[in-house]
Amino acid sequence: AAALEDYSSVAEEFRGRYRCFVVDEYQDVTPLQQRVLDAWLGDRDDLTVVGDANQTIYSFTGASPSFLLDFSRRFPEAAVVRLERDYRSTPQVVSLANRVIGAARGRIAGTRLQLIGQRPDGPEPAFAEYDDEPAEAAAVAKAVAKLLGNGVPAAEIAILYRINAQSEVYEQALTEAGIPYQVRGGEGFFQRPEVRQAVSALRTAANRDDLPDARGAKLVTLVRAALAGVGLTKEEPVGVQAREKWASLVALVALTEELAEAEPELDLSGLLRELAARAEARHPPTVQGVTLASLHAAKGLEWDAVFLVGLADGTMPIQHVLGPDSTVSDEAALEEERRLLYVGVTRAREHLQLSWALARSAGGRKVRRRSRFLIGLVPDDSPASRIATHTTERPSGPKRVHPTCRICGRPLLNTQATMLGRCSRCPADVDTGLLEALREWRKEKADELKVPHFVVFSDTTLTAIAEQRPADDRALVAIPGIGAKKLQTYGADVLAVVRSKTAGQK
Repeated sequence: AAALEDYSSVAEEFRGRYRCFVVDEYQDVTPLQQRVLDAWLGDRDDLTVVGDANQTIYSFTGASPSFLLDFSRRFPEAAVVRLERDYRSTPQVVSLANRVIGAARGRIAGTRLQLIGQRPDGPEPAFAEYDDEPAEAAAVAKAVAKLLGNGVPAAEIAILYRINAQSEVYEQALTEAGIPYQVRGGEGFFQRPEVRQAVSALRTAANRDDLPDARGAKLVTLVRAALAGVGLTKEEPVGVQAREKWASLVALVALTEELAEAEPELDLSGLLRELAARAEARHPPTVQGVTLASLHAAKGLEWDAVFLVGLADGTMPIQHVLGPDSTVSDEAALEEERRLLYVGVTRAREHLQLSWALARSAGGRKVRRRSRFLIGLVPDDSPASRIATHTTERPSGPKRVHPTCRICGRPLLNTQATMLGRCSRCPADVDTGLLEALREWRKEKADELKVPHFVVFSDTTLTAIAEQRPADDRALVAIPGIGAKKLQTYGADVLAVVRSKTAGQK
């Protein structure tokens, strides 16, 4: 930019070489790119830009749709052509895309198009809810295998997720199903630099003579301590790349928990052997296969069949745009998350499935909820509107029964309300003294175990305890976020804190 702006001879040479300019994906231009374009154009207006402000998904890189939105003001005589005919997707996919972006708000939303599908009819988009992420991944792998059996090429199938750390469970499911895949926009889970560094740290720990034999929960604690040296912090870091790396380390800890629970006698050496075997088995193949990609990496691409997975609140939209009570903390960022889902939907030509899981690990507590972006989109007759079971075959069953507020009896429709056991309209009735005592106990326990505070209990769970003041194991385990494992590990301590702070209270 400076060369064109400050040296007239350079500007004349470049301007003399090119007369007409076309800029694609103009909604994702950064201020610096616009500066270069302005310097290159000079006083000319031989410029065509193509863009869709409702596909703006790179604001974290400095991109801004303002240049596209203000184009007609800058060039009042410009011709504006609205490209409303969609030749990529079936009318069914286009209809869902229109409904997703139809709920958008703000200035960008005012430019949205009502797309009109030009292809013949196809199947309706499918929605699926699963008990946990491994069940979701296994079901997706099974559906992929069915498509392959029906003649859909593997290269025309994609599994798209919000962040790269989500790929691990799908890499495993596809490997177990014998389905080739390729990871786009990044290495496979075990080839990522932060994961390789983490495994190296675990090998170093395994070679130490001063560490006790660790199995089960102690193994998980040891892994967390080792990964703290390579970036596993107690709190989620700020910044897109930092969060991606942090999420990969959290996923590695979650895998350790899963393996330790399945094999209680697993030690660190055995864990390393298992990780090495998985890394070798899931090395990105050289042949074409099913595409695994983040939604950002999928921009500009298309496939015959697309699986949009992990569509739970906290993942889509991502947690950092939400407040601690699941309310919106950043409206602009929330709208960008909606646009990201819109981009994902419009990647599919014919087959489209949207799915989510109620728990992270197999058999885990079901505290998650489907993405708020899916409200009103899941048909009433869809199996996804029913209660999830431990199988993926759910042709029938009762309507979902939401937990109810312990005070007014209204249904609880979001994660925060469910964990607190009350809706936002009802008074909190929190014992502040007890809450502070619980936080102090959690800090001491987390420091003792060398784990992040939230690993012991989340702030929401502590608030629920301080509000409900459970007197025994049964009342304690009734609080969402406290399963059998948490009860066994921390139950006695928590009840002791509750008793000590509520003694003498009526």
